[in-house]
Amino acid sequence: MSPDPFTLAQLNPDDTALMHELLTVFGEAFNEAETYGAARPGPAYMERLLGSDTFIALVARMGDEIVGGLAAYVLHKFEQERSEIYIYDLAVREAHRRQGIATALIEYLQSIAAQRGAYVVFVQADHGDTPAIELYSKLGTREDVLHFDIAVPVTTGPSSRHQ
Repeated sequence: MSPDPFTLAQLNPDDTALMHELLTVFGEAFNEAETYGAARPGPAYMERLLGSDTFIALVARMGDEIVGGLAAYVLHKFEQERSEIYIYDLAVREAHRRQGIATALIEYLQSIAAQRGAYVVFVQADHGDTPAIELYSKLGTREDVLHFDIAVPVTTGPSSRHQ
């Protein structure tokens, strides 16, 4: 028996409810329900984000259910007139994995990237996340890099050194 067919769609400013459902999918898939659910943006913020030329949200649906999706950012470069697209989050609900949904989402993003003239799509994977590493290895070239989170200090205003 073949898996149920799925459809792909890019979210737009009218799709805030679908974006909230996608946040739920991310929270479940990454076991971070608090991160993706506790302080969700309001409607105006979400509409601006979904209407921005620097944010892309894609969903995979089976009927009315969102079974997967991705969120990506367009990074306009300064050294050349070009852009890159960074896949920030990509997830498929556990019951729907291994059906080509993640690959289809990335391929859809690649077509959007081509339409927008982006020169590359890139994504990070955590050490030990074997399914993600296997997927991305099929689709692209691996680069081993180090990632650092630099904390933002709490301040009352800009430092005089940075004006």
